[in-house]
Amino acid sequence: MDTMRDRFVPVVSRLLDEDPRVAVVLAEIGAATLEEARRRHPDRVINVGIREQLLVGTAAGLALTGLRPVVHTFASFLVERPFEQVKLDLGHQDAGAVLVSAAASFDWPAGGYTHMAPGDVALLDTLDGWTVQVPGHPDEAETLLRHAVAAGDDKVYVRLSLQSNRRPLPVDGRRLSTVREGRAGVVVAVGPMLDSVLKATEGLDVTVLYATTVRPFDAAALRRATESAGTDVVLVEPYLAGTSTAAVSEALADVPHRVLGLGVGRRELRRYGTVEEHVAAHGLDAGSLRERISRFVSVPMRA
Repeated sequence: MDTMRDRFVPVVSRLLDEDPRVAVVLAEIGAATLEEARRRHPDRVINVGIREQLLVGTAAGLALTGLRPVVHTFASFLVERPFEQVKLDLGHQDAGAVLVSAAASFDWPAGGYTHMAPGDVALLDTLDGWTVQVPGHPDEAETLLRHAVAAGDDKVYVRLSLQSNRRPLPVDGRRLSTVREGRAGVVVAVGPMLDSVLKATEGLDVTVLYATTVRPFDAAALRRATESAGTDVVLVEPYLAGTSTAAVSEALADVPHRVLGLGVGRRELRRYGTVEEHVAAHGLDAGSLRERISRFVSVPMRA
């Protein structure tokens, strides 16, 4: 199966062909894969070199001329390194862009901590007006990318990962979807965490909701789920643990509730290892999730 990033290249190439407003801005990473698209559209595929602040600043300038820039590099170079430009050039100027990341939290462990970005969504949470998409499958990534490009002048972050669920689900860029219904708690699985969450909760009497759009957070769907499943909520996110706990608490502010945020821990793992080893070390494998979820919600086994 192709990866989300594999899917990104042909999709954005077609978008360049289909929509004269679309421009792609790169900072060396990914430039080779889009060389054919650059030959067809030399004025709308721009490689600024290894200059991440300029990457975002250029995208903002293109947006102010009426173009719809799609900006792509690793998450750590797209959100963290040029954060001032994200805040000012895009946010302060109300300039819309689609930021499309790769490498996620730890997709390339051999690259070291400079190529990891478990705090990217939490960092964007300090800014106003961002839509954040976290697909869990290449098909979902294509759908959400097309939604993002078509979203007028909105500011959208699409977070791509090598980790993927086995099968895609229908996504609309707005709502949580119900995958399983139960009565003893709600588990919200974000993007590529769904398969592990479903395995972890097999036989447990909990509702499982699936989120690929985490900002804005679908408070209405969560509230509906808690009406029958109760207000113990577990969030399983593929980035910094607890990133969305405030959104859940705000959604349930008028009712007693408990929230457990599971995700990537704050402690830096200083050995490269493999993706699977990082997943296990952060307690995001199915066995660890099952233990932590069942201990929190005290769920009985299904009859």
